[in-house]
Amino acid sequence: MGFQRIMDGLESSPATGSQAMQAARLGFLQWACAVDGPVTSQLVRAALESPEARTAESDAARAFVGVLQEACRAFQVKPMRRGRARILH
Repeated sequence: MGFQRIMDGLESSPATGSQAMQAARLGFLQWACAVDGPVTSQLVRAALESPEARTAESDAARAFVGVLQEACRAFQVKPMRRGRARILH
């Protein structure tokens, strides 16, 4: 399912609160599975810069934009090492 179609569906959704967040997460999964190839930070940023994302009005559509923003931040986090290298005797 394409990004614009998902946004249109979320814009017409009357969901609020936790139902809006649930719809947004489902929309994100549908979008991520429909993308050709891997979901990259550039792809997420392009979606966030789209007119549909910038003008989101319904609670579900705004929640979807929030999920996209979270995904974009997740790409920016670098994995941390767990402790120091250990010397074996």
